[in-house]
Amino acid sequence: MLLPVPNTSRLQGVIQLPASKSYSIRAFFVAACGGDSRILGPSDCDDAKAAMAIARSLGAEVEGIDGGFRIQVPRDNIRRDQLKIDVNESGTSLRFLLPLLPFYCRTARVLGRGTLLGRPNRHLLESLRRCGMAIAGDGPQESIPISYHGGELPGGKVEVDGSVSSQFISALLIACPRSANNTRLLVKGKSLVSREYITMTRQILERAGIRVLARSQREFVIAGGQVFKGLRTFRVPSDWGLAAFFLVAAALVQSDIQLKGYFDDSLVQSDGAILDLLRRMGLRLNRTARSLRVRGPVLLKGGTFSLKDSPDLVPIMAVAAMFARGETRLKDIAHARVKESDRIGDLRRELCKVGADIVEKPDELVIRPKSSYLGGVELDPHRDHRLAMAFAVLGLRVGVSIRDMECTAKSYPGFVKDFQSLSRV
Repeated sequence: MLLPVPNTSRLQGVIQLPASKSYSIRAFFVAACGGDSRILGPSDCDDAKAAMAIARSLGAEVEGIDGGFRIQVPRDNIRRDQLKIDVNESGTSLRFLLPLLPFYCRTARVLGRGTLLGRPNRHLLESLRRCGMAIAGDGPQESIPISYHGGELPGGKVEVDGSVSSQFISALLIACPRSANNTRLLVKGKSLVSREYITMTRQILERAGIRVLARSQREFVIAGGQVFKGLRTFRVPSDWGLAAFFLVAAALVQSDIQLKGYFDDSLVQSDGAILDLLRRMGLRLNRTARSLRVRGPVLLKGGTFSLKDSPDLVPIMAVAAMFARGETRLKDIAHARVKESDRIGDLRRELCKVGADIVEKPDELVIRPKSSYLGGVELDPHRDHRLAMAFAVLGLRVGVSIRDMECTAKSYPGFVKDFQSLSRV
């Protein structure tokens, strides 16, 4: 799907924000580990659907109810000889599944597609092999397909590198409570990235009755033989990372946009950093428990921003920086290179097509705004949903066409419809 986004002078309307993809996936996986759960208002994106399908594959009973799903795990859930599971294109689901395999089967074949091809899992699989699992992926990065040939996750001392993805840590936090012995989980690597995603995982586990003792950001003690009691009733909060695209859009043109949703400040979201980041750039917000209202245009200010814990915000922050006053540095983002795309290199190359002045460094982008940009350009999001949505926001000021816009279904199936509704005034 090639989506043309013309220069737009005004945006107005109301958007019902989608539910958090990250919380939806965590809720489905934790619910699949035991007990009785009601998950209300989960995301309907492709990745969340993949997580729900995996819950079924692991033996959970999933039933549609008013406003969501009920997930029950039979007490006699049998460990099968062999499983074949397709995670579609969900990297989070892939990583969460792998340490759980010994509790559900004796051997398994894990498949996927698209942007998962070549995406790295080596650090997690090396950790699982040290624990005693016979598991390996394809190629030097141990990408999909991944084969599991037996072995257990018994507990004890477990080390994992946390410099590439916090998903490796979250995956072990979900699986290790079911180990026969206590686990001491140690996080290695020069830098620990996306730390608040680990907090998200711990919050969901706590709701299911699972105890995780954090001695530091790099050491967790997990009692073995814990029983998952289910999430009871869990309402999934709205997704701040998806709100970010509309907030920046509102800042760039004359606008009056209201974002409605379910905002629960007790549930941490890494992408909630967008509120502080845009405030620092000069955006003013009117917020209630159920809505967020923003008016534009706003003369944004550049600055230096660490996105170490919010790599998903890199594309939209880069677009905002192109229209800010003064230079902007987006730093501590090396791990953004191993997302659905290289969110440093691929992003810079595409934005340079419209004439952007961007310097790429190993772990940062430096953006110097210009007075005008080249319109009428076709941009390639490299099958990355967040690049695609960021390019749509860019198009409001520049006028571009975007390839493969259907990739936004990974996190926000209704994005194009909602985005276009704001300019029809």
